[in-house]
Amino acid sequence: MSASAFADTTVCLITKTDTNPFFVKMKEGATAKAEELGMTLKAFAGKVDGDHETQVQAIETCILDGAKGILLTASDTSSIVPAVQQARDAGIIVIALDTPLSPVDAADATFATDNYKAGLLIGQWARAKMGDAAADAKIATLDLNVSQPTVDVLRNQGFLEGFGVDLADPNVIGDETDPRLVGSDVTDGNEEGGRRAMENLLAKDPTINVIHTINEPAAAGAYEALKAIGRENDVLIVSVDGGCPGVQNVADGVIGATSQQYPLLMASLGVEAVKKWADESVKPENTPGKDFFDTGVALVTDQAADGVESISVKEGMDLCWG
Repeated sequence: MSASAFADTTVCLITKTDTNPFFVKMKEGATAKAEELGMTLKAFAGKVDGDHETQVQAIETCILDGAKGILLTASDTSSIVPAVQQARDAGIIVIALDTPLSPVDAADATFATDNYKAGLLIGQWARAKMGDAAADAKIATLDLNVSQPTVDVLRNQGFLEGFGVDLADPNVIGDETDPRLVGSDVTDGNEEGGRRAMENLLAKDPTINVIHTINEPAAAGAYEALKAIGRENDVLIVSVDGGCPGVQNVADGVIGATSQQYPLLMASLGVEAVKKWADESVKPENTPGKDFFDTGVALVTDQAADGVESISVKEGMDLCWG
C-alpha cells in the first residue's frame, strides 16, 4: 500500500512537557516514523511537568480529530484514566510511553523503560560504591511531584531496594522507616526544582551524602545546591535518563552513574503500533513476563562496581539523546 493511503491516519503524541530533552527526542522519533509511514502526527505537551489538565484537553482534541492512536506520557497516571477510557471507547488505541498508567492496563499497551530496574541499578551501584560506609549513609531522594506518578514511584522504590532499604508499600514514596533516610522532596523534573529540593533537604540535614534524583536535570540542580556550600565533591548523586547532557555530567563527575533509557525507540515503536492498529486492528504484545514492552535500560558510569552490569561513558555517549 502506498504512503498516501495512510495520509488519513492521524497519531497524537502527548508528552509531559516540550522542553525536557527526553520528550524532545521522543517527538523527533515519532515525527520521523510518522513521516516514513505517511501518517499525520499531532503533538501536544503540558506547560510544565505535572500539567494534567492540558493533557486531558489534548486527549479530547484527538478524539474530535478522529485520531487512530494516542501516544501518552501521563503527568497524573491515575487521574488521566477516565479521559483515556473515553478515547478507547471511541476506538482509538492508547499507548503509554515511558510512564505506565495506574492501573497499567488502563492503556492498550505500554512502551517503556523498566523504571524499577533503572532505579535498582543506580541503587545497587551506589551501595557498592560506598562499601562499608553504606551502612551509615545519609540518603535523600529528589522525586518528581506530589501526585507520585508511576515512573516516580518505580525509580524511587527501585533505588531504595537496590541500596538495601526495606520497602514498606512499594506503591508509595516516603513510607519507609530506615534511619538512613533523611527525606524526600519534589523537583518537577527540572534543574530549578532540583536545586530548591536539595536546599530544603540540606536544611534538614547538611550531612546528606547519597542522593537519588528522578532525572538528570534534577541532578544538575542538586549539584548546584551542593556546590554552593562546598559539598559537591563528597556527595554521591545517581540519576536516570541517559541524555547527552546527563552522560556528560557523568563524565565530569557531577553524577556518579545514570540509568540510560531510549525515548526515540519508544516513540518510533509506538507510531508503528498505531499504524498496525489502523491497518490490521492488531494491538502490540508485552515483553514476556512483564506487563509492558521493555525498551531497555543500561547503567552508564566509568566507575564500574562489582556485580552491577554497566556500560562506559563513551558507550553511553554513542547512545545518548538530547
